[in-house]
Amino acid sequence: MPVNKGRGYVYYLRYHIVFCTKYRHKIFEGSVEARIKEMFQSLAKFHKFEIVTMEVIPDHVHLLVDCTPQHYIPDILKALKGNTARFLFKEFPGMKKKLWGGHLWNPSYFVASVGENTEEAVKKYIDSQKKEGDGHD
Repeated sequence: MPVNKGRGYVYYLRYHIVFCTKYRHKIFEGSVEARIKEMFQSLAKFHKFEIVTMEVIPDHVHLLVDCTPQHYIPDILKALKGNTARFLFKEFPGMKKKLWGGHLWNPSYFVASVGENTEEAVKKYIDSQKKEGDGHD
């Protein structure tokens, strides 16, 4: 287990996070999929957390995030969802039409803490999502 150290504390915090596009529209394909992965990594670096693994399905996203005790999950999601929506709409103007001029992300999300015994299972699950073929989480 890769234990991390902060000033006066030791921690191991990983979360499995899943969130969907509004109305489960299938929009993350091709260059959009590649771009959103780049954006997520860039935002994680900027906000000082790590995306251990991720999979972008056409209508939802799975992330395994490693963060410090100072990180607040709703803030992480706000940074990821808000910034990606804004930049993707600028870079791919046709995307907004697919969403009827509305929002990119559904406001809800799933999050589960991941201990060392379940981490490998979560990684395999996330990695298998594209291979399943049904596109459902």
